[in-house]
Amino acid sequence: MELTTDRLILRDFVFDDWPAVLAYQRDPRYLRYYPWTERTPEDVQRFVQRFLDQQQAQPRVKVQLALVLKSTGQLIGNCGIRQEAFDEPQADIGYELNPDQWGHGYATEAARAIVEFGFTRLKVHRIWARCLAANTASARVLERLGMHPEGRPRETDYFKGRWWDTLMYALLEDDWRARNQATRNQVSP
Repeated sequence: MELTTDRLILRDFVFDDWPAVLAYQRDPRYLRYYPWTERTPEDVQRFVQRFLDQQQAQPRVKVQLALVLKSTGQLIGNCGIRQEAFDEPQADIGYELNPDQWGHGYATEAARAIVEFGFTRLKVHRIWARCLAANTASARVLERLGMHPEGRPRETDYFKGRWWDTLMYALLEDDWRARNQATRNQVSP
C-alpha cells in the first residue's frame, strides 16, 4: 500500500526499515512521551514485524505506514489508522516522527493523508486519536486536522514515575467533508 503527499511517500513497512526506526526511537526527545527508557535492535525489530504481520491480515484493519521523504528517500517516522474489525464505523489514528524532523509539518501532512484514506477508502464515520496532554505538539497536529477535543481523561497512563493525562480528539466524516469544501472554496477564484 502506498499513499503520497506533496513531500512524503507513505508506504508499507519492510523488515529492513528497522535500523532507521531504531535511529529515531533511541533519541531522548522521542522517548520522552513513551514508557520506554531505551530501545534495542530486538525491540524495534519486533515493532516493525508487528506492522508486517498486520499487512498480511485479510481483511486488513490496521494500516501503519512508513513515512519517507520524497526528496531523499529517508524514513522519518510512521503514521497509521486502525479499526477494531472490518466495516467498523470508526478508527483511530497515530503517528510518530524522527525528532530531527519535528517542526516541518510532516506529521500533519502524513496524518491528513491517513484521515483522507480513512474517510474515502475505509468509509469510516468517525476518526479519533489520543495523545498525552503534555505532548502539545501532537495535540496541535490533531487540531490542524480539524479534530475536535472530546475530553481530557486524568491520569490515564503511568510511566517514568508519574501519571499522565491524555487528550481525546475526534473528527466526523461530515465535518471533514465540510472543512475540505470550505478550503476548496477559499482557494477557488
